Amino acid sequence: MASKFRLHPVNTAFIVVDIQEKLMVTMDYREKIYKSHRILMALARQLNIPVIKCEQYPKGLGSTVPEVADLLPEEHFKLEKVSFSAFGQDLQNILQQINPQNIVITGTETHVCVFQTTRDLLEAGYNVHVARDGVCSRFKENYLSGLQLMENMGAVINNTETIAFDLLQRSDTPDFKVVSPIFK
Repeated sequence: MASKFRLHPVNTAFIVVDIQEKLMVTMDYREKIYKSHRILMALARQLNIPVIKCEQYPKGLGSTVPEVADLLPEEHFKLEKVSFSAFGQDLQNILQQINPQNIVITGTETHVCVFQTTRDLLEAGYNVHVARDGVCSRFKENYLSGLQLMENMGAVINNTETIAFDLLQRSDTPDFKVVSPIFK
């Protein structure tokens, strides 16, 4: 049984929740979110980590913003939803197919869709790492309470660089050399 505190590329997947046009214009910290995704999606491409992109009612909220959509690996899973939690049958089918133990989750809003998806993933037995600099809410209080709730439920509240270096594990590898410039 792998520790919930250790991330390995072979048993990890990324879930990107609702980083959509009409939501992101309301987020004060969107540039922080975009920076987090530049790092995480570079890792996904280099380390072959599966990425699942979720969109909440895209007809009304728009598509994933280009600042994130353009970074996604060419091969990634796409999921449309109307429930706040992404953990419906479609996501469960994808997770059965790729079989991760660990999920790194990012997106909006921390206290709604990210929270509900995290809760459902934890209840289903997954280890969930929330990239605190990869999630946001319109209001700081909601962001903070969402992080607190998820931590209380058992999620690991982490940050993008810690996640990245945990997945890379060493500095003397070709993978590190490819992605290290993105940290500067």
